[in-house]
Amino acid sequence: MKGKSRPRIIVVYNRDFEGAEADPENKAREDVRNVADHLVDVLGERGFAVTPLGVDDDVAATLADIRRLAPDAVFNLCESICGDSRFEPLLPLLMEKEGIAFTGSGSFALSLALHKHKAKEILRARQVPTPRAVLISDPGSTKVSPKDLSMTVSFPAIVKPSREDASVGIYSESVVADSAALGARVAHVIAQYHQPALVEEYIEGREIYVSLLGRKDAPPEVLPFFEIDFSGLPADRPRIVSFEGKWVESSVEYAGTKPIPCDLPAALRERVAAAARGAFEALELRDYGRVDIRLDAAGTPYVIDVNPNCDLSHLAGGFARAARAAGLTYDEVVLRILDLALSRRLHADTIPLAARSRRRPVHAGPAHASGDIARPRTARRVARPS
Repeated sequence: MKGKSRPRIIVVYNRDFEGAEADPENKAREDVRNVADHLVDVLGERGFAVTPLGVDDDVAATLADIRRLAPDAVFNLCESICGDSRFEPLLPLLMEKEGIAFTGSGSFALSLALHKHKAKEILRARQVPTPRAVLISDPGSTKVSPKDLSMTVSFPAIVKPSREDASVGIYSESVVADSAALGARVAHVIAQYHQPALVEEYIEGREIYVSLLGRKDAPPEVLPFFEIDFSGLPADRPRIVSFEGKWVESSVEYAGTKPIPCDLPAALRERVAAAARGAFEALELRDYGRVDIRLDAAGTPYVIDVNPNCDLSHLAGGFARAARAAGLTYDEVVLRILDLALSRRLHADTIPLAARSRRRPVHAGPAHASGDIARPRTARRVARPS
């Protein structure tokens, strides 16, 4: 980059893990700092002027800092604010208002992915297979008979917090076999996580992770699949990736759930890839993301989760692992994601809304040679970026 000013990049990440060490699930939030530190090193070595910026509960102050630093783009790693995943779309929404280019999905996609029942409705409408589910907001409504439950899902079922990711709230007890266990688990989720519980049909079968990497003017690239090897789990544990399986290295779940390359026949591989691409496009993800899929006994791929801001860790991160399998280095992935964000700087959608609203119609000019009169141009609403 000799002779040119270095592009200014801000790496933003959530700081709500600080002071929350007593929370046993804090590890899921804390890990983002390690990713941010490594990204700062990678981009700095590549010649960018990089500034890390932690986001606390004063989002307005964070936005003011971003304005002051005037970056060419923001690498967005902020996954929650005040320990609440619902606020993940807040900073992206404000950056969209300001016309600041940033990596990853926009606020709309982030909001959809965090409201799992709404995301599932869209997937079903777009004919993307996803397990049947029902949202329960009131613990008093959890005394559901197996017959009533079968109208939406059937046993066994899995009970999840409806607005979390990174396996937060997912434990062996989350898989329930009867209405009594269902009621107890739903009540726990609502009390512990202060949000509705998603009761979803449990799909017994292989669990496959499909990572997708964006491309300019082309559908996202589907990276090599990985699946979870559950063979090391004790027989009494359900075949799921629980919170312990993802984060607690001393647990039997961690030892018993290992990601391994996924080998599928060509036709089945294409069905899985089509389901992942369909989910990516239906929820309007961009740049990168991961789609989690379960294969039932008949070979039907069911989308069980869509992760817009999936883990970008260079060590244990599943996305980096899939990229390596595709022959891409970590640095190449980071630069490709950043390049996609930088390419949006000149897009019409980066014009701040306030500036757009102040545009005035262009008055009619002189008549053209053909005799036609030029019509006044009016401000045109620009579509939201996909």
